[in-house]
Amino acid sequence: MKKRFLKRMLAAALSAAMILSLAACGKDSGVELSDGEFQEVDPEELKFPLAEKTTLTGLISYPASTESDPNKRTIFKRLQEQTNVEIKWTAIQADQWGDKISLAMANLETLTDFVFTANFSDNDLLRYADQGVIIPLEEYIDAYMPNLKAVFDKYPEYRKMSTDADGHIWALPWIEQLGSEKEAIQTVSEMAFINKKWLDFLKLDVPETIEDFENVLKAFKDHAAELQEEFNIDGSIIPMSCIVNDGSQDMALLINGFGEGYGDNDQGRHIAVTDDLKVICTATQQGYKDGIAWLHSLYKEGLLDPEAFTQEWSTYVSKGKSGRYGVCFSWDDANIVDDFNGWVPLPALTADTRNVTPENGSFTSGYDRGRCVVTAVCKEPALTCAWLDQMYDPFQSPQNNWGTYGEDDDFDIFELSENAQGEKMLKHAPLGDASPVEVREAESVNGPLAVLDEYYDVYVTCPDDAQYRLDWIKEYYTPDMHTKYVYPNVFMTQEDTEELSNLQTDITKTINATRSDWIMNGFTDADWDAYLQSLDSYRLNDMLEIFQKYLDAYYKD
Repeated sequence: MKKRFLKRMLAAALSAAMILSLAACGKDSGVELSDGEFQEVDPEELKFPLAEKTTLTGLISYPASTESDPNKRTIFKRLQEQTNVEIKWTAIQADQWGDKISLAMANLETLTDFVFTANFSDNDLLRYADQGVIIPLEEYIDAYMPNLKAVFDKYPEYRKMSTDADGHIWALPWIEQLGSEKEAIQTVSEMAFINKKWLDFLKLDVPETIEDFENVLKAFKDHAAELQEEFNIDGSIIPMSCIVNDGSQDMALLINGFGEGYGDNDQGRHIAVTDDLKVICTATQQGYKDGIAWLHSLYKEGLLDPEAFTQEWSTYVSKGKSGRYGVCFSWDDANIVDDFNGWVPLPALTADTRNVTPENGSFTSGYDRGRCVVTAVCKEPALTCAWLDQMYDPFQSPQNNWGTYGEDDDFDIFELSENAQGEKMLKHAPLGDASPVEVREAESVNGPLAVLDEYYDVYVTCPDDAQYRLDWIKEYYTPDMHTKYVYPNVFMTQEDTEELSNLQTDITKTINATRSDWIMNGFTDADWDAYLQSLDSYRLNDMLEIFQKYLDAYYKD
């Protein structure tokens, strides 16, 4: 039998401010917290639309410059009509969420039944669970959430990733499948793009090796004046630009072929999994050392943008939109350049080997464990979970994720269409000059949802901007993904989560700072040895042991 959740004494775990707040709420206002015990109800009472209108309360974020009242959004209007459940929302602007959510969770007098767009970290979930502020959901999922249960039954890895070490599910997940395994859209984040128009003008081929690549960059530099004149470029030619240590804008993909081919694609944790299921630090491998030395040689020759170490996103994009780049890095080249049709993905470069290490966690596609929580002030958790389960309906989830149809204004991400079987299907609408991001932010509500690969062309069409990226990955990168494993999305204990966070603070800071310094200034073998000793002093091995423990457990089950 699963370990039953018991309410702890709040004062033992909270900060001084939270202690005062919670104590005041509990004593003076009579706010009672659920003890987390499963509250069984007759499923007939949860059939929508309800016979009588019912009100629940929810906390939600919304993007700046969009509708601030959730109940004015078409998606929630329709859901109220379909369920006869009205949500009394507390809405917080997204760019203020981080500052306000912890205060909202501490004030029991105003805390809502559920938090729709929580986006809580593992540490947040376990901390709020320990404080008794949120309740476990596994029994409600099995009893009153048939849509989510169906997803968990078909893809048990998502249930596994949502469950803590004691067998509890503290939050409802966000799941977005766009491809799977080595063809998932998340396998390559910092995609490299090369200016095909410049290559054609200089009669050069897309490079396949590090030597070819270096020669192409030199050609861009040596023929800068000709390129400026031919393409009417205002500003100096930049053979290659990126934002170092900045996720999708970094150039880590370039060095994936050095040494044994591990690369350093996980810049937050700098880990990879070997084919014999061992967790290693990628930033201590010989291939990493050789790759950084090669990047320094490019910088020394003036082939890398000197602002790559300090520039902000706006500067990076501005130079790209001016047509000054020969090579750049991003999730999508359309983010950086205007004439994105004149660019092609740069394939993996052969150095000592040819390999692309997929991003950790990518084989199970898009997943957020802490998207939505039900709080301990909720008086009707079964009804709340049943309503939230509507978000997992195969026709509803795509709308929550991207937007809807039949809006009163010019924004329409979807048209209501039909699939091959004549059933209703959401078809992505042409947006013209409208920004897909702006349209989605104006219409979507996010929250807990699941969009599965089998939904495409049945309930919804695949977004064009996702489809061409999926095609790129399949054509340019999947064939060179020789790695068997990625580090999975595991749910660690609170103790290990906190310990790992403490260890990574110094380790990640050291790796990233040294990386930037060495690309700019170079390094010696003595520098390398001192760097390894420094990481040892910050207990790198202890960090790897924690990762290894959960990897072993994941594959043991």
